[in-house]
Amino acid sequence: MAGFWENLFERLSKNTFLGKSVTWLGSSMRGFFSSFPYILGYIGRTFKSTFAFINEEKAARKILIMQLLFTFIEALPIIAFLSAALGAAIFLVGYDLLLSLGQASMIYQILVVVVVRELGPVLVAFVVTARSSTAIATEIGGMVTSHQVESYISVGVDPVDYLVAPRFLGVTLSVFFLCLYFSLCGILGPYVAAMFVNPSIAAGYFDQLLKNFSIMMIVASILKSIVFGMIISITATYFGFNVERSSTEIPVAGIRAVSNSFVGIIIADVVITLVPSLI
Repeated sequence: MAGFWENLFERLSKNTFLGKSVTWLGSSMRGFFSSFPYILGYIGRTFKSTFAFINEEKAARKILIMQLLFTFIEALPIIAFLSAALGAAIFLVGYDLLLSLGQASMIYQILVVVVVRELGPVLVAFVVTARSSTAIATEIGGMVTSHQVESYISVGVDPVDYLVAPRFLGVTLSVFFLCLYFSLCGILGPYVAAMFVNPSIAAGYFDQLLKNFSIMMIVASILKSIVFGMIISITATYFGFNVERSSTEIPVAGIRAVSNSFVGIIIADVVITLVPSLI
């Protein structure tokens, strides 16, 4: 058996592309597992600082307010446009298609599942990641290279308490409220579109829609929004602190924060969606 593995690795090493791919994959996995205990410790430290931030009066509350302003308030127009346009497109196109199949009532179930439970939280998380994840990672990375973080430590201020906790709380709350806002606009958008295209459909729109809501669907949407917000904020601050001394590492930290946030969001979405069906 040992000879088989030796021959396999020898053949892979002769193939330049496969050899480089295997080497890159191995180094990536080794780097991930070597830093995994530190990541867990960082997550635990973030939760601890966030609870302390909530229970105590902190000067960093201004950072929380600014984070909510940038991540939540300024994202409202684009979220409203995306959700209303997506909901209207799904309803109008899907209704005609399902009507031809004699299943027009199914469009309400599809609309609720797509807008409220599945696509809504993911789209909101992607928008927040694109807007805020890069900004947070580059901002903290700039603080590291300019020695501001060292200055905080020298005067007895914990950087996690002052820099991470308000951003963690602000991004998580922003994603949660934006998901609610997305669902509301995604439900109202089809109704407004139906009033102009086919008023007869709009007459019983909300009655049909409410019949397809369920408690588990709402719980899944809320859970996804909270988990996605945590992933975005923790990933962004983590890679921001990973910047060492060179300013050229700052844009790299932003890119890594965005890409890893996307991966984490997709994995979390799959897990949250599949777990209820497996229980």
